[in-house]
Amino acid sequence: MKKLVRTFSSELLISLFTLALIFSTGSGLFAATKANNPTSRDTAHYQAWLTNEVRHQLVMLPWYSVFDNLEYKVDGSEVTLLGQVVNPTLKFDAENAVKHIEGVTRVVNDIEILPPSPMDYRIRRAEYRAIFGESALERYAMGAVPPIHIVVKGGHVTLEGVVATQFDKDLANMRANEVPGIFSVTNNLRVESV
Repeated sequence: MKKLVRTFSSELLISLFTLALIFSTGSGLFAATKANNPTSRDTAHYQAWLTNEVRHQLVMLPWYSVFDNLEYKVDGSEVTLLGQVVNPTLKFDAENAVKHIEGVTRVVNDIEILPPSPMDYRIRRAEYRAIFGESALERYAMGAVPPIHIVVKGGHVTLEGVVATQFDKDLANMRANEVPGIFSVTNNLRVESV
């Protein structure tokens, strides 16, 4: 009987030691997992992850074109969508894509739907040819979503996006101003920081 008690005690001690080891390792793994988890809302890491994820979801939208401008602001777990789109479907597609990102609690959709206008459609096509037809700027026409966006509303043109140099920004502005029938050109292009 004494031998049975000693065996039971030593087995119990080994089992308790094993459980303690598992819990201490498990809690360490849990803490490490939590630190690397992008949904830890109280870190700058989460904000950076969420900002990149919102951008990724927006550029992956199938109807997003050179004539649309999608922007966003991330505040904690709330995302505000801004910009202008030609196709009304794109406004709602953008909201749905961002709404389903893990950790997003609220989406404010302030995207403007540009009114249909034959004059604006003509200007969009002419601006596209003027800007991307310039040999120094044609590299910006490459890719699914070009980095230069041409927004036209009521004959007023706004250039949005990013270019590599100040020269490219100025050249795009000059080419946009050469299109007949426009009222104004606002150049909001940003120069890429090196």
